[in-house]
Amino acid sequence: MNKLMTMIVMLGLTGSAYAADFGALAVKAGDIQASADADADSTIFNPDVAAYAAAAEPVKWVAIPGGKYMMGAEKSAPGSNNTRPVHEVTINTFKMAQTVVTVEQYAQCVNSGQCTKPARTYYSFNCNWHTPDHQKYPMNCLNAKQMNDYAKFAGARLPTEAEWEYAARSGGKNNKFPWGNEPVTHDRAVYDGIENGVGGGTNGTGPVCSKPAGNTEQGLCDMAGNIWQVTQDIYKESYAGAPADGSAVKGAANGDNVLRGNSFYSSADEFMRTDFRSYMYMVQGSYYVGFRLVK
Repeated sequence: MNKLMTMIVMLGLTGSAYAADFGALAVKAGDIQASADADADSTIFNPDVAAYAAAAEPVKWVAIPGGKYMMGAEKSAPGSNNTRPVHEVTINTFKMAQTVVTVEQYAQCVNSGQCTKPARTYYSFNCNWHTPDHQKYPMNCLNAKQMNDYAKFAGARLPTEAEWEYAARSGGKNNKFPWGNEPVTHDRAVYDGIENGVGGGTNGTGPVCSKPAGNTEQGLCDMAGNIWQVTQDIYKESYAGAPADGSAVKGAANGDNVLRGNSFYSSADEFMRTDFRSYMYMVQGSYYVGFRLVK
């Protein structure tokens, strides 16, 4: 899939309506300022970091038994041809966080001085950090360095793409979606719909684990919808030459990170598949993108 098509798909648009306002993901000169500037701007909500940190729920780790599975798909979502070739991967036993990292969990790292606040951009009003009462929502609007700083703080790391898909498939099963093969419904995932306030670029994320009917067999929440999840891997157009041991695909330092899971902006079932892939250059954050940890 070429980059233009993938970026359009990231926004959750389907069929002949492949058109998008890329402003939500673009950086304009002068948009990004120091976090201190955001603190000084009374029009932008800034949380009580110490209070968030004190009330934060600890990361809940879910054991994912290792095994072998066939990663990818010969036929994935419409317009997607980046899930081939299907190939066998061996996964070692690991632990994955039950949820994506929440705002209050990230606040613990900021409070400790080991993480920085999300930078202010024109789109800060869509970031959960800058939204009242969103402590238990996905932490979005972070760049790759901030995600890795938090992972270090938590004694963990970002998952590899192979680990992520294996976990999304409930341990490598041939599951189309994290909950199995039943269709996508609003009780299984946070995705485009009136109840999420989606439209006009608004942030329609929901609290983590708010759709338990969509959990994997091991109990992982939000592996489809709500927020895109960053992996260690550098995006390639196909799986040709991909490691068979579950390790990350390496690439240029300025490469795009693979994203998995799709987001609240998704409007098509096929984009919520366990094998669906996208990518983003994570030098900046996006309100569509969050992250989950493994160890």
